[in-house]
Formats: sequence, structure tokens, C-alpha cells
Amino acid sequence: MTKRILVYAALAAGAFLSVFPYLLVVLTAVKTQAQLSSTPPWLPGWPPTTDNLAKMLGGDFPRYLLNTAVMTALLTAGQLVFTTFAAYAFARLRFTGRDVLFWLYVATMMVPSAVTMIPLFLIMRELDLVNTWYGLLAPYILGTPYGIFLMRQFFKSLPAGLEEAARIDGAGPMTILLRVLLPLCRPALGTLVIITVISSWNSFLWPLIITSGDDTRVITVAIATLKDGIGVDYHLMMAGSLIALAPMVAVFIFFQKHIVRSVVLTGLK
Repeated sequence: MTKRILVYAALAAGAFLSVFPYLLVVLTAVKTQAQLSSTPPWLPGWPPTTDNLAKMLGGDFPRYLLNTAVMTALLTAGQLVFTTFAAYAFARLRFTGRDVLFWLYVATMMVPSAVTMIPLFLIMRELDLVNTWYGLLAPYILGTPYGIFLMRQFFKSLPAGLEEAARIDGAGPMTILLRVLLPLCRPALGTLVIITVISSWNSFLWPLIITSGDDTRVITVAIATLKDGIGVDYHLMMAGSLIALAPMVAVFIFFQKHIVRSVVLTGLK
């Protein structure tokens, strides 16, 4: 009994530490500037105000939200398509140097993304793609090493007999992929979609480097620009963070069972 109490106490403490930053975001977002100075961060201000949220939604913030949604949708769609094709080739097709090429590509995950930022920017500048949608999307729309690794492992876990039976019936590689294997990959595809959506929505460093105008500015960069040389409007930053956080919270609430099931299935496979 004592052991169980200690376990639950540790879990409760961990849950509190995980939720507390989000609680601070909510509390700060509904405070006025005066309440922010006179009230401890962990206590609510009274009366709460929605002026900060209204101010953010009344300016250019909805435009940045739309830009972020468009970027997330395009990156997710691109990664689903290209990652699936690449993973199928690495898992099922036979060609010289397949495994060597795959592991070399996966090894790039060990390279910190910050190391490649400057070379990527120089390439985009030479191609005249700075501050364009093409430059914003190009480095990541064709897939990522983790996504290809995830899908390849799932493809390899599927019975080879399914593919052989389809090939006997006259199906080609594209038919086998789209009509036989892909319907069985829904758990892995669901995991890939959720990971891509979250990482794309929260992307900050590359959009900050490659974009400078309102036409391509995303929400994370827009929130960072609220900090000027004089000071920081924390109540406005937290209001923007709360607005940016809401879609991701909705994704987790509606798809949490699918997230857990997908991760478990792909882990067991």
C-alpha cells in the first residue's frame, strides 16, 4: 500500500511539473500589465481580462496563424507522400547499395539541425528562395530521416506473403504499395502525421532565418517579435502563446488514444 502511494505521489508530482508551465501561460494571458507586476505568476489576477487575446486576434495574428496552418498542412502532406515512397523502396525494393544508403541517411539524425542551418540558408539564397514559401518548405517537405525510418520498419514488419500473393496476381510495385500495404500502415501513418504536425507547428529556427515578411511569417516567429529592444510584453506574448497552443491541445485531446495505440503498435512491430 505504501509503495502504491509513493508511486502515485511521484506520478502526481510529475504531472504537476508538466502542466504547470501551461497553467502559467493561461494565468499570464488573462492578466493586465498592472496585475502582472502586482500578482505572483502562479496566482490568477482579478478580475481576469480577455483584452490581451482580443488585441492579438484583432491585429495580424490571424494571418500568421493561417500561414502556420498552411505550412503545417503542406509539410505534412509532402512528408506523407515522399516518406511513404522512400520507406517502401528501402524496405521492399532491391537495388545495389540499398542498406548502405539507408543507414547513411538515417545517420544524418545525429547531426544537430543548427549545424545545417547556415548551409541551407546559403543554398536558398543562391536559388533566390529567401523569404518565399519555396524556401520555407523545401528543406523538409521531402521527408525526414526519422519518418522514413519509422515507415521502413513498419513495412518490414508486414508479412512478405501479402506482397508475393499480389505479385502473382499481376500487381506492380505501385499497386502493391497503394492497395495492399498502405491500408495496413494506418497506425504508423497516424503517428507520422501527428509528429509532423506538432514539429511543423512549433518550428521556429528555420522560419526565423529564411523569412522576413508578413506573407510568410509563422506564429512562433510572430510571438518572438513581441520582444523589442525596450522590454517584453509578457501578457501579450502569453496570449499569443495560448492561441498558438490551443490547436495542439485539441489535437492531443481528440487523438490521444490513437497516439498511444500507434506508438505501442510501431514499437512492438
